[in-house]
Amino acid sequence: MKKFIQYIGIGIVAVLAVIVIAVFALAERDKKLTDLVPLYTNNASKFIPVLGMQVHYRIEGVETDTVPLVLIHGTSSSLHTWDSLTLLLSGKKKIIRFDLPAFGLTGPNKENTYNADVYNVFVDSVLEALQVKSCIVAGNSLGGSIAWHYALYNKSRVQQLILLDASGYPKKNEKGSLGFKIASMPIINNLLLWVTPKFLVKKSLEGVFVDKSKITEVSINRYHDLLLREGNRKAALSIFKAGFTPNPAPIKTINIPTLIIWGDKDQLISVSNAYLFNKDIKGSKLVVLQNVGHTPMEETPTKVAAAISSFLNLN
Repeated sequence: MKKFIQYIGIGIVAVLAVIVIAVFALAERDKKLTDLVPLYTNNASKFIPVLGMQVHYRIEGVETDTVPLVLIHGTSSSLHTWDSLTLLLSGKKKIIRFDLPAFGLTGPNKENTYNADVYNVFVDSVLEALQVKSCIVAGNSLGGSIAWHYALYNKSRVQQLILLDASGYPKKNEKGSLGFKIASMPIINNLLLWVTPKFLVKKSLEGVFVDKSKITEVSINRYHDLLLREGNRKAALSIFKAGFTPNPAPIKTINIPTLIIWGDKDQLISVSNAYLFNKDIKGSKLVVLQNVGHTPMEETPTKVAAAISSFLNLN
């Protein structure tokens, strides 16, 4: 019996040793902001001090537009997710987009705390710093949740709302993406602080897009690099551990013109949520895009631009 217990003990030690060796072999260091800035900024990129952070943002399009379109990205993403849509709409609207705290080049906040209240104050502070008095807010996924929360937080500033595959209701056993699944696993998710290989990013994106041709080496590298930005992995893990689950009850109190856009093949947030938003937000307009996944503005930007242009009477 003693020998049996000894063998079990030796086996456990051996397994732990293999895990430790694997972690060290696959471990990747954080990437310095100074190394990433030249890669992921352009002539429109600027940084502004907000709440102790240097926030990466871009303002493009019609300079004289007094009611700009504010675009808010989702989890583990960045303002780059809106590139194609911005190109299509910049001739019609002023467009403001930024990297949220915990993501992109903006990186973590000092408290490493992220919830609806924190993001409300952040968005309000950014728009105040940019002297935006009135705007239209659009958001995808987590960014959609942030968008509708902010529309209720500052009703005088937000005139219209656009939700793209937004979070807001309890999960319905969606398939999800590999990266998000691992990030949601207690204990195991801590490995992501050191081990976040590029192939994991690719597999995660494959759960986001229906059209796999949209997953390019350039986009994989960008998602991977910005995930490794100093502090971002720790911040993203904090969000997953906290479980950013909003209370859907306030959705019914939204009373501004709202457009809901959804990919019918979304594996992260089921299209059934689109119909819930449409039901709960009185007078809202719903557009469901066929054979499209979780990020329609990346997968089918032309159709998304057309829906937004129609909603905002930009045609």
